Amino acid sequence: MKSWIAAARPRTLPLALASIILGSFLAYSAGMFNPLIAALACLTTIFLQILSNFANDYGDAVSGKDTAERVGPRRAVATGDITKEAMLRGIIITSALSLVSGIWLLVEATRTGDGKAIFWFFLILGLGCIAAAIGYTNGKRPYGYAGFGDIAVLIFFGWVGVLGTYYLHTLRFDTLLFLPATSVGLFATGVLNINNIRDIETDAKTGKNSIPVRLGRQGAVQYHWALLLAGMCCALLYSVLTSAPMVTYLYLLAFPLFILNGRAVATHHQPSELNPRLGQLALSTLLFVILFGVGQVI
Repeated sequence: MKSWIAAARPRTLPLALASIILGSFLAYSAGMFNPLIAALACLTTIFLQILSNFANDYGDAVSGKDTAERVGPRRAVATGDITKEAMLRGIIITSALSLVSGIWLLVEATRTGDGKAIFWFFLILGLGCIAAAIGYTNGKRPYGYAGFGDIAVLIFFGWVGVLGTYYLHTLRFDTLLFLPATSVGLFATGVLNINNIRDIETDAKTGKNSIPVRLGRQGAVQYHWALLLAGMCCALLYSVLTSAPMVTYLYLLAFPLFILNGRAVATHHQPSELNPRLGQLALSTLLFVILFGVGQVI
């Protein structure tokens, strides 16, 4: 059981839930919050994140990308804690749980309005989320090994998570919400970038062409700063365009944490020194989301 819990990587869940929390806060500020939809969206996201972690563990082991030189958290399949066959069953089970939870979410969200069209659109989107979770490190051409993981994180941890949750609550769309959704997506991409900077040497040896492998360490650090600063600018632009009152700028309290993270990534050169920066940026993103959401509803 300890091996399965470790393979599920509970520390990744707060970051995965950040977009759902922000989408729900925004729906609450619009006066259209549904607690059941929020709970089901969180449950579906948890299953999808665990699925992604299981699939990543399995894919890296099968492809040989996990080696003894890797500095990150212990991998269950590569170390023999969980067999490949057992992990494959875990992937199938979590895929099924994600699908069941997601369908329940859609049934609840589409009881009114043009329910049928919305249901099928989001069902296809949900199946795409499952496929993206599995395809990151699995299949003939895993997109994570080609350096496209950053785009997937921006899409699913930012746009799909925030805008999708907001829409399921309200059954309406607001184009300006792309800005805070992009903020969350960029910060989440920053977490992946730290992970890839930490593994840059081993990834280069095993043929995993992440963004840091392509750019080199210095370029990856500059890219990291760009992600953080762009995320902060998107939030500020949203506040300016919506003529938001000063109380909504509470999220500015989280900005020093992003600056500290950028400086740490730039100055810490040992892979082991970057592990704490992963958790720090994930929690900073969650704090940003909570402060942004609270500022919207008070």
